[in-house]
Amino acid sequence: MAQVDDRARYPAAQGIAGADAQPFGSILFAPDEIPATLVPQEPDFFRDLNLDQVVAAVTSGRDPYDLAPLFYTLPASPATVAYRHEILRELERAEVRAAVTSFADGMRAVRSHLARAAKIHNQRQERRWFLQAGSTYCDAVERLGRGLDALDLGSMGLQGLREHIRTYVRSDPFRSLSGDTHALEAELANVRYGLHIRANRIRVDRFESGIDYGADVSRTFRKFEQGATKTYTFDFSTWPEMNHVEAGILELVARLYPGTFAFLDRYGVDHRDCIDPGLERFDREVQVYLAWLEYIEPLRRGGLAFCYPQVSGVPREIVGRAVFDVALAAKLAGGRGRVVTNDVELRAPERLIVVTGPNQGGKTTFARTIGQLHYLGRMGLSVPGETARMSFFDRLFTHFERDEDLDNLAGKLEDDLLRIKAILDAATPESVVIMNESFSSTTLHDALLLSRDILRRILASGALCVSVTFMDELASLSAETVSMVGTVDPVDPAIRTFRIVRRPADGMAYAVAIARKHGLTLEQIRKRITAAPASPVTLARPDAAPGRDASRPPDVQP
Repeated sequence: MAQVDDRARYPAAQGIAGADAQPFGSILFAPDEIPATLVPQEPDFFRDLNLDQVVAAVTSGRDPYDLAPLFYTLPASPATVAYRHEILRELERAEVRAAVTSFADGMRAVRSHLARAAKIHNQRQERRWFLQAGSTYCDAVERLGRGLDALDLGSMGLQGLREHIRTYVRSDPFRSLSGDTHALEAELANVRYGLHIRANRIRVDRFESGIDYGADVSRTFRKFEQGATKTYTFDFSTWPEMNHVEAGILELVARLYPGTFAFLDRYGVDHRDCIDPGLERFDREVQVYLAWLEYIEPLRRGGLAFCYPQVSGVPREIVGRAVFDVALAAKLAGGRGRVVTNDVELRAPERLIVVTGPNQGGKTTFARTIGQLHYLGRMGLSVPGETARMSFFDRLFTHFERDEDLDNLAGKLEDDLLRIKAILDAATPESVVIMNESFSSTTLHDALLLSRDILRRILASGALCVSVTFMDELASLSAETVSMVGTVDPVDPAIRTFRIVRRPADGMAYAVAIARKHGLTLEQIRKRITAAPASPVTLARPDAAPGRDASRPPDVQP
């Protein structure tokens, strides 16, 4: 898959970094595992597993951070998964999240000020917005430093960030930035001037204290007050750009305070690159954790569990308790439906789960759940379920039924075969393959023949596989195969429980349930027959002549 260089981010924020301070590595990737590039496009299997919906919801409202590539780029080893788990656990603490969120809010304001400065045409006004960005940045960094210093941190990532900030705030670039920022703000606060307006001319001079004529006027006219008076106050325009009159006044004020405004000009040049690249990267990457915690919070409030899975190097293993499809759960949040959880367990030498059962019984949702567990687990995020353990896969493949493409002259079956061939060519013993109702476009005989051959090839590759199928024969394919079946309500088989249980596939089970519902099992029929009252039965021969006893053969008629 194509990759993109990730070093050029936040073009509006490149205007404000301490060159002498060591840049902070990454809050998402363990040391020595920081990728030079990120994956820019979603993986092919995202739509099949509904992970595209999950990422879209998680990143919603955070467009400036461009978080999607961070969700597409997986850690290189279990070390980064453990690194992320430590950080995410600490960010679940309210005091830690508050410190990080406060910094993120400050950096958001910095980018806003810089973006506004970039659009301003008046250079002096642009310099003032730049100063505001610098001031907000210094406050955000110092506030984060104080917040982290007051916390007992156990994760390597946040400890590293705290040490970086301690070093950075003592560095010459930051001390120069902070000192100049406070000094310049103080000088600008002391700039006071008076306007003398006569006709269409304005004279600007330094403000000199004098008589407050406004107080005298108010005192004189107070004796004429009769009840409430109309207020003539108004708000000044908040339009960011100055008009020509305001720009002219500012230019005259700058002549009255040449040293202060020369300082303002130098500030914009001296601190043009004052945002630390490590903190800028942290501000973006930490949004992955914050966004994920925000996404799962309403699901947790609804009673669903999330856990930190054990992600091991042992291939072809998955264990989950009370796991569920997180995309479906998000849709049903807020009382729009009940989420059914399931258990799954696959241990060596088991490598293939075949899921059978009635239509609309939750089989595809179960398969998606297994795929989501693997991906989110390798992402280093908390996963939906009470407990989970899985292997650190190298690649994840899906083969779901797709609508026929009229522009594709190959045909649906051939397209299915070409897609599955690409999977077979790339699968390794560390891969995960999720298949859903493959080859439904062909006859039952051909589908069974193809599915058997393909599943045997997947088993030969050593990959872990989950296959949803309507063919019970596949559930006993080999000793490595585990059968799981979708269940129905024993009282009313038309009602799906959406529970997927581990048991041998029995194609008759659903038929028996339907027969029982309508009173057509052998036991029910026999019971009705024995309970029915006996009555004489006369059988008439179809060839009996009128007036002849039809109960006797023709040759014994009287």
